[in-house]
Amino acid sequence: MQIQCLMVNKLITGLFCLLMSICSWGQSNPVILVLGDSLSAEYGLPRSTGWVNLLARQLDKDKSPWGVFNASISGETSAGGLARLQPLLTQKKPGIVMIELGANDALRGLPIKQTEDNLRKMIQMSKKSGARVLLFGIQIPSNYGQSYTTQFKKLYPQLANEEHIELLPFFLDGVATKPGLFQADRLHPNEEAQNILFKNVWGSMAPYSNLLKKSP
Repeated sequence: MQIQCLMVNKLITGLFCLLMSICSWGQSNPVILVLGDSLSAEYGLPRSTGWVNLLARQLDKDKSPWGVFNASISGETSAGGLARLQPLLTQKKPGIVMIELGANDALRGLPIKQTEDNLRKMIQMSKKSGARVLLFGIQIPSNYGQSYTTQFKKLYPQLANEEHIELLPFFLDGVATKPGLFQADRLHPNEEAQNILFKNVWGSMAPYSNLLKKSP
């Protein structure tokens, strides 16, 4: 009888530990994961001067418990972001995921349907992990062809609407039409432009204002 009781106790303890582990899998941390390309990876900029760093400073200034993990890589495509996302979700367990990808897909002339599928999968993976998602709208110059340019522009609000997530309508708003805010390559915003980009992002984070004051 004593042996049976010990076995039952061990079984109950094991089941309790398993239950606690399962519950913890769905928990998120006060971490904002930024998954982007060179526009978010401080390409050509002095270290710690990019908009992501400005966001981290603002959160610290507001005494928010949230931090920022920048997983952006210069040259990244939506396919590359998709391939890297799951390990990041598993390791960081972010409460918010910011997706700033697609520009390099357009530069390579990749099919818009391919970009759409990759972005949608990233959004759905992030939501499944328990994270909220902020999608950055990207637009491209009309010299890529009117049809391609228009379809690309419509892609982001369409995804945000269908997936019920937050959208930053145009990440480069206030920058794109001002040559003086770009580096010599005329593709990447310079240091002066970073504060504008940060304000664009910060404004789109308004729905998270209460969340950022506490842990998720």
